[in-house]
Amino acid sequence: MVAGAPDTAGEQDLRGLDIDKVSKDLFEEALIFKKEVTVQSTSSREIRWYQKTAGYITLTSPARISPIQPGSKPFVAEQSWTRNTSQVVKYFLESPTINMEDESDNDVQVFMNNAEDLTAAVANDLDGDIWNVASEDQSASLINAVTSTAAWDATSGQDPYEDIAQAEQLIREQTKRPVNNLALYVSAKGHKDLKVWLVSIKGSSVPGFSSQIAKDGSLLMFDGKRVVVSENVTADFAMVADLSRSVIYKEFKSLTTAIIKDEGVGRKIRIWTHGLALLVRPQYNTLISNTEL
Repeated sequence: MVAGAPDTAGEQDLRGLDIDKVSKDLFEEALIFKKEVTVQSTSSREIRWYQKTAGYITLTSPARISPIQPGSKPFVAEQSWTRNTSQVVKYFLESPTINMEDESDNDVQVFMNNAEDLTAAVANDLDGDIWNVASEDQSASLINAVTSTAAWDATSGQDPYEDIAQAEQLIREQTKRPVNNLALYVSAKGHKDLKVWLVSIKGSSVPGFSSQIAKDGSLLMFDGKRVVVSENVTADFAMVADLSRSVIYKEFKSLTTAIIKDEGVGRKIRIWTHGLALLVRPQYNTLISNTEL
């Protein structure tokens, strides 16, 4: 094999460690937002896609949906969509060269850690892009928006329950659909602030609920919504959304790992994937701002 060339499928290992398989497993484990959205494969780097305009079909009199007389033709109504064209994003990273001497006498865990760090970095970057698409870079235009009653970490006056309920209300009003798959997306700090509010401030109102949180430290559901914690959620924001309806991730190339060999010198791990997140139904997302002081 020539210097600088990737290993073949049979050589995708370091000290018996199948780097490609390990990286794929670690990648799926590290992802948060990609698991929440709808993933579709694409065979093209350029994607033509359609974004649904908020709201539903309404007719202006005399046009109507009902009542229609027998034998009459229907009125014509059309929902509007915005056509967009986008290019997929390449996520690409590699490790430093692992020299042949180190490879010979280092513990296999060193290589495992290298693969894990690279994979986590790519997964985090991809997840961050999905969050930014879903939240419109935290500048709500097409998605719904709520400003909190007060910051969730304030000493008084905050009401996360009201904020989250209002976020759900906007989604119901915009979609006119059952919203049974909503989740609440928060950062680690937002998650902590929510627990503190429930236990320390609202504890007397809901003692059974708050005492259970204080006992096991978990907050997996809130008002019937899954609570999803990710550090890609921007500080001072939270979101209520059905991301499986609102965002599609178009995957051009799934995660691939290669070992690049430089004969007589050493080898390095290289990792890449291609894809693009698209906000197709923005009315299923509500961005909550001002959650932190």
